[in-house]
Amino acid sequence: MIAWVHALKPYERHLSAGGMVGGFAFDSVSYGRVDHPVTQTLLFVYLLGAGGSIVLLHYLEAHPQWGGFPAKLRGWLPAVTQFAFGTLWSAFLVFYARSAVLSSSWPFLLILGGIFVGNEILRAYHSRLIFTSVLFFFALMSYAIFMVPVFTHTIGTLTFVLSGVAAAFVFLAFVWLLNRLSKARLGEVRWQMLFGGAAVFAAVNGLYFLNVLPPLPLAMQQGGVFHSVKRMGAVYYATTEAQPWTTYLGVPTVMHAGGGEPIYVFSAVFAPIKLSTTVVHRWQRYDDTKGQWVTAQTVSYAIVGGRGHGFRWYTKKSRPQPGLWRVDVDTVDGRLIGRMQFNVVPGPATSSAMTTIMD
Repeated sequence: MIAWVHALKPYERHLSAGGMVGGFAFDSVSYGRVDHPVTQTLLFVYLLGAGGSIVLLHYLEAHPQWGGFPAKLRGWLPAVTQFAFGTLWSAFLVFYARSAVLSSSWPFLLILGGIFVGNEILRAYHSRLIFTSVLFFFALMSYAIFMVPVFTHTIGTLTFVLSGVAAAFVFLAFVWLLNRLSKARLGEVRWQMLFGGAAVFAAVNGLYFLNVLPPLPLAMQQGGVFHSVKRMGAVYYATTEAQPWTTYLGVPTVMHAGGGEPIYVFSAVFAPIKLSTTVVHRWQRYDDTKGQWVTAQTVSYAIVGGRGHGFRWYTKKSRPQPGLWRVDVDTVDGRLIGRMQFNVVPGPATSSAMTTIMD
């Protein structure tokens, strides 16, 4: 092996990790709407870069006798692959976090941890090939889950299944290409790659049908709990009461409701252009005697995609009982988009009310 490769070997893991960090930093400020052509182009380029660098490295490793520029590429391609994955996962985390409560994105946090651990531990080429190829399939599925609805203008179980089938078809073509370039080098790891892909496919589908994955590409843009909400033209005016600083730490909002006053919940849900669906406000009160949330009312409404700040709507609950409440913003099949939790306390507000404008 030429001196170039020997010189890079001690730093290969650090180059790969640096590539990942660079990808996260770069992508954290690069994305806006999921249906924007620039976003779609960037994600496609990063997917192509990740898959292309894996294929090219596989081909070059099948010809170790080549020196010069090909040998240099062998040293740099792992960092290129990790940079592409870093930018992809930055985008996935952004879009998945926007689409639901934080707990819905935990699978992606786990896979990100797996990337960094694998970058440090899986050094042998065959192990890296299996790992990065399966990771590539996970990226394909993550991409297809929120991009297929953008192109089909539909959302639901059938669209999700179509997303998985499309990702699986591309992955099988990817494995076929690796096999064509070097059947001998791919060897028995081909079956390990296919088994890993099947495991990822089963896991992602399991998370979906367990309602763990959020209903991408829908995303909660804005939400709040108020004493009143009124629309005047294109602007929504809402009145609430000042909250203690502990609200910023996750403590539920306190809403005083004296004399049977209603409580209003406002939400703005983003949907891509031409996508129309139905969203539900599910009002629930925590029953201390039963130890569970009890649904008090559900109000559904149709939303139309395309507005950057989301489709706006509000519902109200007349004479809410004192206690802990939450309003889940769901799809009609119960997939969580957002949640607002608050405590209803008897009596008048203890501080002066303020007016909020939502345009």
